[in-house]
Amino acid sequence: MRITALVKNPEHVCCRYRLAAYRPMWEQEGYQLRLRPWPRTWLSRLLLRRELGRADIVILQRKLVPAWQLALLRRATDRFLFDFDDAVFLRDSYAPQGCYSSARARGFAAVVRACDAVVSGNDFLRDHAALWTPSDRVHVIRTCVDPDGYPMAEHVRNGHRVQLVWIGSRSTLRGLERVRRLLEHLGRSVPGLDLKIICDRFLQLRHLPVLCCPWSAATEAAELASADIGISWLPGDLWSRGKCCLKVLQYMAAGLPVVANPIGVQAHLVRHGETGFLAETPEQWTEAIGRLARDPELRRQMGLAGRHRLEREFSVAVGARSWLDLLREVKRQRHTVPG
Repeated sequence: MRITALVKNPEHVCCRYRLAAYRPMWEQEGYQLRLRPWPRTWLSRLLLRRELGRADIVILQRKLVPAWQLALLRRATDRFLFDFDDAVFLRDSYAPQGCYSSARARGFAAVVRACDAVVSGNDFLRDHAALWTPSDRVHVIRTCVDPDGYPMAEHVRNGHRVQLVWIGSRSTLRGLERVRRLLEHLGRSVPGLDLKIICDRFLQLRHLPVLCCPWSAATEAAELASADIGISWLPGDLWSRGKCCLKVLQYMAAGLPVVANPIGVQAHLVRHGETGFLAETPEQWTEAIGRLARDPELRRQMGLAGRHRLEREFSVAVGARSWLDLLREVKRQRHTVPG
């Protein structure tokens, strides 16, 4: 069975983790996956229907398309899916106009109504999609990570030059910039800390030394494993509730304890006192980071607990099985637009 996925870019993080990672296991079951960047010219868009007609299943990832393009996609295939891992029906946390967008909300509703199945990255996204289509058409398949691609942190540092690590993109770095005062407070309160930032842009702090590590797919896993504590902070808004928290999963894969604020999926991924700590106030952050910085054995135990949980619940093997179950179900069905 041939699957064509319309994606922003085959190298985009969402495509790599939510589709491309499953290709070997899908192929073993007879599914051929083609990753097709969204067409940028009028001619390529007009030719799109002919290309999609050769696919048995079309997956649109994340993009909210105009009505005429949506109609083209719907006519081109008997089996049409939508995959998303962000609150694409909203603007992001940093938009000057605020999160709510009527245009995005309408576009999202139209795409969801047109699909045979919708794949969401978390429960919050599922519940919103289920407002516009029967709930049995909406499936949660969480973002997954291949643990075999990550070495385990060794946790040999004890108080001196203990590395916090944060990984992300220049867009999500704005979250760190919002908590600059918190980071400065940690640098003053917990002596000997460094902050490694794995990104394509960086920030500088006065009281917390920053190690700038340009992101690379070839080196990110090793850079994470050479650190000691993974950190994540999200704004307390609806956009953040839609995040699937890939960075937290990567920390778990690398055997790092995680300190994060209890927003959205982070409150579910981080098991307080078992795989890391959930912290809200500066005092809670200081206590959590300080305790982990002084105790490499605690870091090792929490990191190992997180790694084991990831292997059981959030590994690529787990995600591939969920996708294969869904693809078999969709294969048996034909599209009917809900009334």
